[in-house]
Amino acid sequence: MLQNLEIKEDIIRHVILNSIRMYNKKFRDKYGAMVICTEGRKNWRKDYFPEYKFKRKATREKSKLDWPEAFRIINLVTEEIIENMPWYVVNVNSCEADDTIAHIALSTQEFGQHEDVMIVSSDKDFLQLQANTDNIQQFSPMLKKLILQEDKFDLHEHVCKGDSSDGVPNILSPDDTFVSGVRQSPMTKKKIEEWRDLSIMPEDAQRNYKRNSTLIDLRETPKDVQDEILKAYGDRKKAHATKPLNYLIKKRCRNLIECVGDFNNKS
Repeated sequence: MLQNLEIKEDIIRHVILNSIRMYNKKFRDKYGAMVICTEGRKNWRKDYFPEYKFKRKATREKSKLDWPEAFRIINLVTEEIIENMPWYVVNVNSCEADDTIAHIALSTQEFGQHEDVMIVSSDKDFLQLQANTDNIQQFSPMLKKLILQEDKFDLHEHVCKGDSSDGVPNILSPDDTFVSGVRQSPMTKKKIEEWRDLSIMPEDAQRNYKRNSTLIDLRETPKDVQDEILKAYGDRKKAHATKPLNYLIKKRCRNLIECVGDFNNKS
């Protein structure tokens, strides 16, 4: 979204607040309080697999966008949301927002907690959470519709193929494939189907399958990180419900003041 915006504080603030307001209004009656999950400053995947997302930094350096200023504004608005909005904000320093979203959603599977969950994200990796659950759904802001588990998402296939956008090679290719700029070994549909029985995989492929599964399967997030996520969620706080109006007035968000009721957790 930033690629299409002028990097000015008031513009980015308005876009962030208006987007969240819109989804809060759309889903609050059925799904309850909004929970915003933010990126941690560290990432356990980088420790496990140093090549993970290695292209991101280089891509940003080549971009004409003022990324430091963009991130400064995003972090500022996040702090303002924590202080002034009646939404929960959960940040875990050691992981990505994806991990936090996944394990908050999966925690609703516990006995007595079978709550309806709506994940607002266009990332199809979250489709894996819908397998063997009937209370987790996902809405894609990009597609502007629900995306369903039957939308041809196959976790085994995804693990076998890897994820080039995140620097994760397929299971026939070594760790440094993308860093070294070499071509991946072909991953055929026949092999993917045959290797649903993991025991018949060659040893190198089994090793790489474990690598990819750890990086891609959201249920494979390390136990200590999962515990940290659930503790952060349990410790979550929200601002007093009367704060949004004063905040919007202070920040001169004129268009948003008119619909201040949309920021509350319940209609």
